[in-house]
Amino acid sequence: MSIVLTVVNITAPVFLLATVGFVWVKLGFEYRVEFVTRMAMTLAVPCLIFVALMQTQIAPEALAALSLASLAAYSLVIAAFFVAVKALRLDVPTYLAPLSFGNTGNLGLPLALFAFGDVGLGYAVVVFAVMAVLSFTIGVWIVSGGGSIKRVVQEPMVAATLLGALFLWQGWETPAFLTNALDLIGQMAIPMMLITLGVAVARLNGRMMRQAAALSILKVILCVAAAAAAASLFTLDPVATAVLVVQVATPVAVTSYLLAEKYGADAQPVAGLVVASTLLSVVALPLILAFVI
Repeated sequence: MSIVLTVVNITAPVFLLATVGFVWVKLGFEYRVEFVTRMAMTLAVPCLIFVALMQTQIAPEALAALSLASLAAYSLVIAAFFVAVKALRLDVPTYLAPLSFGNTGNLGLPLALFAFGDVGLGYAVVVFAVMAVLSFTIGVWIVSGGGSIKRVVQEPMVAATLLGALFLWQGWETPAFLTNALDLIGQMAIPMMLITLGVAVARLNGRMMRQAAALSILKVILCVAAAAAAASLFTLDPVATAVLVVQVATPVAVTSYLLAEKYGADAQPVAGLVVASTLLSVVALPLILAFVI
């Protein structure tokens, strides 16, 4: 019973905050997703990443191992889903990127924080950073058919990751007043992202839900297997292993739907994947956490 209560205490705040956004929209209140998302991704999340990396107490060697393990895990996931999408005769630009990259920001960061504290958040930020770089390079290339190096250079989350890694490596710290200000801004990120997730799910028109549900189950299985294999290969410690598994196994991100809309892929199947995988995560993520804790 104690493990069940532990998992409930960890996951309940995540889904309650998402429910706030869902109910808010269903009641007919205004919520400007574009504005909130822009503020989160260009200001709050970069501050969260920078401060978390700068203040982390994790050994640089452990962070390096986790970065390599994250890269290996996502490489395995991309390869596995490329084969699966081809075998199922699905459209690669539409399905490959959403199935490969999960919602490591909206769900992965708060779950890691609630489950493993600041150490877990530090690990989760590393996985999130690796995923963000891959998503804005390989992911955009898959969806649009062209590279986007300029987009990576201009992405605030990438800049915050590189700067935070530099401060971590050199042992530097910003002045206390600046750190406190950045920390306050970063604290907005998780509630904003979770509420926005609920809003986005409430607004999506998910069709083809039977196929989306089957692909979502396949995503959980392949992602957990890939993350566990990568963690074993790089001999990560138990907390890093748990964080990697949870992060890689997070559901399809709403940003995948937005990217599909922007670059001309078929957005409706992606919307179905977002809805189906997010609903599945209500059951899957607590089970994964119960297994890894």
